[in-house]
Amino acid sequence: MIAEKQLTPHIGAEIQGLDLNTISLEDIAPALVDALARHHVIFLRDQFIDLEQQKSLTQVFGPLSRLDYVEPLDDEPFVIRVLKEADEGGGTFGGNWHTDFSFVTEPPAGSVLSAIEVPPVGGDTLWISQAAAWDALPDDLKKILQGRDAIHVGKPYGQKWAPSKETRSGDSMKMVRGDPVADQEQRHPAVLKHPVTGRHMLFLNPTYVSRLDGMSEEESTPILDQIQTHTTQPTFCCRFHWTAGTVAIWDNMATQHFAVNDYFGHRRLMYRTTFAGPSPRELAPPTNHHAIDV
Repeated sequence: MIAEKQLTPHIGAEIQGLDLNTISLEDIAPALVDALARHHVIFLRDQFIDLEQQKSLTQVFGPLSRLDYVEPLDDEPFVIRVLKEADEGGGTFGGNWHTDFSFVTEPPAGSVLSAIEVPPVGGDTLWISQAAAWDALPDDLKKILQGRDAIHVGKPYGQKWAPSKETRSGDSMKMVRGDPVADQEQRHPAVLKHPVTGRHMLFLNPTYVSRLDGMSEEESTPILDQIQTHTTQPTFCCRFHWTAGTVAIWDNMATQHFAVNDYFGHRRLMYRTTFAGPSPRELAPPTNHHAIDV
């Protein structure tokens, strides 16, 4: 049995009393999987694990997977370095509300992030529960989304919506830019059903979702903006302050997250691994009716 310290009523928990350097992952794997399913994001402080240990931890939750639009470490195809140097201006990697790489055919099921060097203040990360947001969503908006796809495109990595150089993350993050394939539309259900808890959850985010199926961008924008304003209420949010040695694990299908860019003058270094799981289409809840038109 693992000890949990719940961080908010809706999302986030610290897992306490574990040392990943001494404990058998096989012994605690079921409890970690269960904790992640219930809390959407979990944290283990003071771990100081190496990359091999991080990859093994990641595989507790699913097979290792690659992030095709971010250059991995040399000789480590499943590990990316999330780095911003002290003197780097501009944006930061993940510095907008998003669900990771939701514009690809099979988005990551989740990720593990290990903090190596963090600023003394700032550099927090926020997560929101898209399950809690769905539960509290007004019925009229639920009716619009039920049985409907959302259209995702890789705006930061394509040509049509390419961000300005001033807002991009710095040169420490090596990413693919200007790829026309990233502008191609990808359809995913707007609502998913969690494979463990059975909870319904939104699968929307402003970084990659351009419109709702059957609607134009102009028609979709006010609806999506209203849903996002609802979803990002502090009620559904967990804000986490990193310390060196902290490991975070999050469910990418159940959350959005946001890396705060407020630590200029300080270096921030983390290593990230990603695990695969069911596709959004496989997680679509059964429906006996069509989406309601607006």
